[in-house]
Amino acid sequence: MNLQEAIIARHSVRQYQDIAIEAEKITKLQALIDEYNQLAGLHIQLVTNEPKAFAGGLAKYGKFSGVSNYIVMVGQKGSDEALGYYGEQIVLQAQTMGLNTCWVGLTFRKQPDQYAIGAGEVLNSVIALGYGATQGVQHPQKKAVSDVTENKSGTAYPDWFVKGVEAALLAPTAINQQKFFFILHPDNRVEAKARFALSSYTQTDLGIAKCHFEIGAGKENFTWKK
Repeated sequence: MNLQEAIIARHSVRQYQDIAIEAEKITKLQALIDEYNQLAGLHIQLVTNEPKAFAGGLAKYGKFSGVSNYIVMVGQKGSDEALGYYGEQIVLQAQTMGLNTCWVGLTFRKQPDQYAIGAGEVLNSVIALGYGATQGVQHPQKKAVSDVTENKSGTAYPDWFVKGVEAALLAPTAINQQKFFFILHPDNRVEAKARFALSSYTQTDLGIAKCHFEIGAGKENFTWKK
């Protein structure tokens, strides 16, 4: 399975089987986390065999069960977009390994003895990880490509741009709001922005959507407009 296939196969999974993640997969995930932390100055951490975070009332309210592995998304204040982007890279790589995931913003219990939060850092979210009781289901598509795009290029949308947006529309976002949009500029430059939303995860969602767009469009076809 490649990353484009993983985008299609990935669904948010909240119920997990009592099956340990193989050591070689843990090693691969940790290597990815180490790489992204160094690349982007983040402090993402992998926690395994720890059931307490998803054992309380909050987890039950969120319909979680069987979660004993999770990825803790920690970074400096203002790093939400980067955490979304690199976190989703990990999610999709996990999917290629046959693992299931779910981004979790609030419905878990913090376990500060299981991970570190340094000076100036914040805990953004966690990602539940493991072998799902099911593979999850695709939610009905709420928006079309035309709903989340703007064209300032002077030409028709190229195929790679449409494929990128279609991939972004499959990205997980807080309460499925999809408050992002992509602007095509001349010279194959693409700008990604977040629309206003009553959510503290808008920038995280933007990073996740940009990750999907990049994979769907192909990095070689465009550059991000700053």
